[in-house]
Amino acid sequence: NNSDGKGNSYGTHENYLVDRSVPFSSLVRHLLPWFATRQVFTGAGKVGSENGAAPVDYQLSQRADFFEEEVGLETTLKRPIINTRDEPHADPQLYRRLHVIAGDANLCEVAMFLKIGTTAIVLAMIEDGFIDGAGGSRKEWSLAGPVPAMRTVSHDPTCRAVVELADGGHMTAVELQWEFLRLAQKYADETGLEACGGETVGGQVLARWEAVLTALERDPRSLDGQLDWVTKLNLLDAYTARDALSWDDPKLALLDLQYHDVRPDRSLYERLVRAGKIERLVAEAEVLDAITEPPGSTRAYFRGTCLTRWPEAVVAANWDSLILDIGGDPLKRIPMMEPLRGTRAHVGPLFDTVTTPGELVARLMS
Repeated sequence: NNSDGKGNSYGTHENYLVDRSVPFSSLVRHLLPWFATRQVFTGAGKVGSENGAAPVDYQLSQRADFFEEEVGLETTLKRPIINTRDEPHADPQLYRRLHVIAGDANLCEVAMFLKIGTTAIVLAMIEDGFIDGAGGSRKEWSLAGPVPAMRTVSHDPTCRAVVELADGGHMTAVELQWEFLRLAQKYADETGLEACGGETVGGQVLARWEAVLTALERDPRSLDGQLDWVTKLNLLDAYTARDALSWDDPKLALLDLQYHDVRPDRSLYERLVRAGKIERLVAEAEVLDAITEPPGSTRAYFRGTCLTRWPEAVVAANWDSLILDIGGDPLKRIPMMEPLRGTRAHVGPLFDTVTTPGELVARLMS
């Protein structure tokens, strides 16, 4: 979860590698309305409000009340919607790290899939200049006040509250999300989604995005088991009806926390999973495999395979380098500055031909 009800908030951070050539001002311009409105499907749900926000029984996001700036470096005080931390853990000449703190900790897999997938597509459109260029003319989406808009959107579980645009117009968060989706569909048709997990995954994101926005317009409660804020709200409503609780009852605040409990036997979310009320996108066996098996599509495959085969030889392992002791001075540092090198396809045949870390280093240096 992301807040304790006692004034403290803690983030769940997303990180995206973005082309260094993209002007940061362009990221800010397009991502402020994006982060303010994607809460309609990324919110984890929260009882009450904090940090001086207007009183509310229930809201979409646990984090919305704690944002106070549009852009900035801080992560614990004066939290910005767009964080400027830039540690790419890759070649800094090629990549920028977009460090996102404006998101909730999702448990529902549909919500998590949409959070990452849709944001990846939006970033791809920004990188390609599609929103302002090839995408054609569009209505200005900039918000008059992104920080208050975060709270306005979060404080309305009906998803019908409007936010003011910089040009004087007004839109609901769902309406603004439809605009992003329509542009993304046009982008997929004209450019493709290779940069967004491939056509298959990207297409799945677009289809689910459209289905969720349609449901949010018709009846948000129908997304029970797909979105955390809806699932939690329906669960809490059941408790309030059964025990005649008011929304300021401490029991509801406790249940809010218990939804997220990391202990499976105490978690209300896990109870819903066991009851078959949560839509799963990933098989449990795949989750368990991922605990020990690195993804084959990034440099994690190279790093993980070295750690598995020769743990005694690995002196240090970082995002962008691996240091090996191959039995002599000096230690050997293997740079991994390119995230998409070191994949199974790239180095799998190499690992098939070496038996020691010394042989690996020799082959890499040849």
